[in-house]
Amino acid sequence: MSKNKLNMKIKRTITIGAKTKNPLSVNRFGYGTIRLTGDYVWGEPKNRSEALQILRSSVNNGINFLDTADFYGEDVTNRLICEALYPYPSDLVICTKVGTTRKADKGWHIFDNPKNLRTSVEKNLKTLKIDQIKLVHLRVMPGSDTPLEDSLETMFNMQREGKILHVGISNVSPKEMEKALSIGNIASVENAFGYGQRTTFKQFNNENRGMQEVMDICVKNEIPMIPFWSLQSSLPKDNDKISMIAKKYNATLAQINLAWLLHLNNLFLPIPGTSQLKHFEENIKAIDITLTDEDMRYLG
Repeated sequence: MSKNKLNMKIKRTITIGAKTKNPLSVNRFGYGTIRLTGDYVWGEPKNRSEALQILRSSVNNGINFLDTADFYGEDVTNRLICEALYPYPSDLVICTKVGTTRKADKGWHIFDNPKNLRTSVEKNLKTLKIDQIKLVHLRVMPGSDTPLEDSLETMFNMQREGKILHVGISNVSPKEMEKALSIGNIASVENAFGYGQRTTFKQFNNENRGMQEVMDICVKNEIPMIPFWSLQSSLPKDNDKISMIAKKYNATLAQINLAWLLHLNNLFLPIPGTSQLKHFEENIKAIDITLTDEDMRYLG
């Protein structure tokens, strides 16, 4: 078999905070809980029992990384996680975000001054019934009046106090990423990225920063990349390349999207979200799809 057709090996685990005293090794396929809320990421799930079943199934299937936020719902996903999984498995990493809040208008509002950040972290701790959050991302909100260094210093202060184990950053531009690295240790980055959406875009009056723009910085510093928006696409729904590879492996389009992400770089930790158990069970099979070098070149 020629080198061009060799199967590509992917790492099955990833380490967050690898260069710190408290590294966290997790399986390299997580679950993002955002879709467990009602419409527009607000309110209770349409099918509460299915939402709880998905969370329990995630742990039963070896997923030990859950992405959540107190502004999902509001606070709906944290309550669901606690109801479904508390007391938590010892290896479970619950990752949350702060810097944003929601109101009844279902908008996304800046909530990133020191007092607000502490309020959010305390809310997460209380709802999840834990004493320390293993990973917290500061979501950067463009247009904020709070200097990034003030927000990050608050995060690192809470880390020193033991409320946070690792600090990450989300929705970050290259300039902000460089500034963050000059302030302290950034354990992970959560930006928008998927096969069909790799760069910054706007939606619902929010600017969502793309992972492509900070990828070189992450790779240089060996920082895990946690992509959101990985299954949404700005490309036509009948994308021929994804469809062709899906047919080759008798897989779904979502599975190939996720397999591509897993093969692209071992620093990626996908967290695809869904509110349907059927789709969840399909998605997790993506890690068992082995793409070839030829497949990856074809997909581009």
